[in-house]
Order: sequence, then structure tokens, then C-alpha cells
Amino acid sequence: MANVALLSNPNSTGNRAILPEVRSYCVKNSDVFHYEVDAVDEITKALETIARVKPKVLVINGGDGTVQAALTELHQGGHFGENPPPVAVLPNGKTNLIALDLGAEGNPLKALERIVEMAKHDLHDHLVDRELIALSDGSKDSKVVLGMFLGGAGLSEFILYCRHKIYPLGLPNAASHLLTVFAALASVLFGIRAKFLPNRPSPISISLIKKGQYQGNFAILIVTTLEKLLLMRRFTRSRGRRGRLQFMAIDQKPAALVRFILSVLFGRLGKTVQKGIHLEQGDVIRIEGKNSNVVMDGELFRAKEGKPIVLKSTEPVSFLRLAA
Repeated sequence: MANVALLSNPNSTGNRAILPEVRSYCVKNSDVFHYEVDAVDEITKALETIARVKPKVLVINGGDGTVQAALTELHQGGHFGENPPPVAVLPNGKTNLIALDLGAEGNPLKALERIVEMAKHDLHDHLVDRELIALSDGSKDSKVVLGMFLGGAGLSEFILYCRHKIYPLGLPNAASHLLTVFAALASVLFGIRAKFLPNRPSPISISLIKKGQYQGNFAILIVTTLEKLLLMRRFTRSRGRRGRLQFMAIDQKPAALVRFILSVLFGRLGKTVQKGIHLEQGDVIRIEGKNSNVVMDGELFRAKEGKPIVLKSTEPVSFLRLAA
């Protein structure tokens, strides 16, 4: 049996260039069982097949959306019984937030080679526990989707703007993201309105059970369990308990956004209470609005009046960390 099962999405950004090398490597290496999916609805069959191999680690080779779909099926499909394998993620998408949080940077093939070597030995010292975000509409029979990063309010509009207006320009990822930041600042900080800029977010209501409620327009809304997220890492380190849902909302006001930027630059985020910057932790978060977009790990969801999005923290699940 192979020590490593590799689940690849050929349509992810990075795979369009590197997948032939990955395929060649897997053919030559009997320690790797490689399964490719062209669509999300093929992941169920993929994991059913992979479960028969009984790998020591499951490696996901795709973007954050592929990771989300695989995590959801892995922990809800029951293919591995009570002991699903730990998950490793290759940096092969547009943003790679999850891969970066787990220490996977640079060349995806090099990361795969390192995982294969690690899997030849005891993985215990390289495993980390992470809680996931369970997203649903809160009803008893609601479909639950698992992920690790959710952006809402203005941030979701910036993400969608980047996806639909900037990425099609064919620019490198870094340039695309920088251009999106400038467009977001023009929209929020300077109040410029134009068709070529991101849509303005609609008002939303955010409820943290036992923690209070926030209402209004927000430039940024983040809910995450990632520990290395650039804008949140100083905040998470300053709090007592780690791993619960980390919540951050920034009012859609220029002064609040300036305070936030300065706090991040000078390492003050979360150390003092600042007007317009809301930082909390919680196990249950409700988001309600009038057709308000939220994006979790690249996938779009919508909060509606009377049908909120409900986020809950899960029990910790196991991941393979590549960095020390």
C-alpha cells in the first residue's frame, strides 16, 4: 500500500503548469497513489477509492476550494471510519492560504517530495490539530460545508472583484492581488465609486453567541481558524485559547481602516481596543443580511434575511505541517 495518497485538481492555477511533472514523479514512485478529479462532485468517488489504499497521509493538490471540498467529504463521508488520515496541502492555487498556514511554500513538487520522505517515518511530531469552520444555514437538515477561512462584507466583494475583473487580465498573482488592494483602498478609504471598482457591501448583522452583536457596513469581515494568516497572526497570539473561530470586522469608515492598517504595520492589532476594529473569538457566529456575499476558501455563499449563515467550530482534526 502507498504511504501517500495524492488528490489533484488539474484545473487549479498551479497545476496547469506543473501537473505533468507531478504525474511523472508519481509514476516513478510506488509510495504515492495519485488520483485526479476534474470536478468537485468527483471527490466522493476519489476518497472512496483512496480509502482502500489506507494511506498514512492524504495530500491535496489544488486551490483552497479543492481543499474545502476534500475536507468536507473526508470528515463527513465516513470513507475512513473513525480514523481519517492527516491532511497535507500543496501550494498550488491562487491564494494558498491553507497551504501557507501548514508550512507549504514554494515549489509544489518539492513539497510533495518532502511529504513522501516524511511519510516513511513516524509522523507524530509533524502533526498539528486544527478546528474547522462548519458553515450551514442553521437548520436541522442543512448541508454543512467545512473550511478554514471565510471573508465577508467588503472583503468578499474584493475577492469576487479580483476573481472576475483582475484575474482575467492574466497578470501574475502578486500583481493581481496588489491591484485589488489599490482598488479596495480607492473604494473604501477615498470613497470613490465607479463601475471598474469593487461593489460596495450591503449592511449585515453579525452575532457571536454570548459575545454580542455587530450591525452595519464593514470593509472587512474575517472568520478563520488559520494561525499564520498575515492580518490575524498577531491577534491570535495575543489571545488565551487558540483554535476557536477567530473573528475580525473593520467598520467601513476611512478612519477605522487607517487605524487597522497602522495596527498591523506596527504590531498593535489586538493589544488595545480601537474604535471601528472588532476582534473576538467564538464557537458559533451568525451572519445575516440582504443577499450578502461571503466567500469561504474560494467558494461563494449568500446570507439572506431570515436565512442566516451559521458558522460553528468543529472538533480538532489532524494536519501535516511541513514547517518546523
